[in-house]
Amino acid sequence: MNKTSSQDEIITQLQEILDSRGNKALKLARKKVLEEKLESKEVKDALNYFMTEYWNDVTRPALLSIICESVGGDPELTTSVAVSLILVSGAADIHDDIIDQSKIKGDRQTLYGKFGKNIALLVGDALLMKGYTELFKSIEKGIPAYKIALISELLKKTFYELGDAEALEFKLRNRLDVSPEEYIHVVKKKSADVEAYARIAALLGDASEEEANALGEYGRLLGMLIILRDDMIDMMDPEEVIHRTCYEHLSLAVLYALQNSKKNLQIKSCLTSSMQLENAKAFSVLVDEANGFSCVNEEMNKLANKASNIIQKIRKNKNILDFLVHAVLLPDWRDYLSPQESDR
Repeated sequence: MNKTSSQDEIITQLQEILDSRGNKALKLARKKVLEEKLESKEVKDALNYFMTEYWNDVTRPALLSIICESVGGDPELTTSVAVSLILVSGAADIHDDIIDQSKIKGDRQTLYGKFGKNIALLVGDALLMKGYTELFKSIEKGIPAYKIALISELLKKTFYELGDAEALEFKLRNRLDVSPEEYIHVVKKKSADVEAYARIAALLGDASEEEANALGEYGRLLGMLIILRDDMIDMMDPEEVIHRTCYEHLSLAVLYALQNSKKNLQIKSCLTSSMQLENAKAFSVLVDEANGFSCVNEEMNKLANKASNIIQKIRKNKNILDFLVHAVLLPDWRDYLSPQESDR
């Protein structure tokens, strides 16, 4: 079996796990949002687009289900809380796109890109309020009120940390002197939400304090891996490379590449000139030649190994939790480059 086939199988297996664990909550979240009565056609269309075409979030509910079960809890109890988190995290994603001026992600327009800033803000605010309303309705589904209060407190702390991370991230923009360590510190703070989801799932499963802390740390590491994986994917998309250079901060791979004394001046020259679409892929190849990709891969493998060691303390689902971590490490980034460039 060739490498690409193996990677495709792992990605398929990962998607099957996420879908089987997360689809129920996602469908409920869509139903609860789309049943709202609205007079504005534009807002209604924006909500419909976001919930049915864009925000296919099965990852958060799946993570809650898997982690709750891993400490002996009933994964079905996580569904109502997962509905809330799908909506709250969707609101945060919309607001983040507005801040970053991200109009396209992958092959899809963001809500901001399709409907503009004003509608995106309104929809984000609506989802945030709807999400919190659904959280407190979870009491009707058998979640004790004291647990809802603890979850609400966790979310509050998480949003403060995420806001702090965004503010710190602003200071990384338009700078060529950011160290990899400084960037990784911000990445760690930006992973607060995944830690919160892990702790919420542990709480719903009546985990011990030791298990909750271990799973919280696991969630933080998984969150960091997801962010760094997205960073690497951005480096494979010429349009995203240009967007990051103009409107956001440099990716970790570029920061590591700038540490290469032999390539430093050449990379800086690319960053300080007006980068065109035809130059962006060549820039990614240059970053790879300066060991930017390999340094990120090394950092990600360290995080994954640490996460794997942590979950040995957990009672059940060790294999699934470990699989989630290592699936994030895929794919082989050089597969995105042309054969001529990758075989240089």
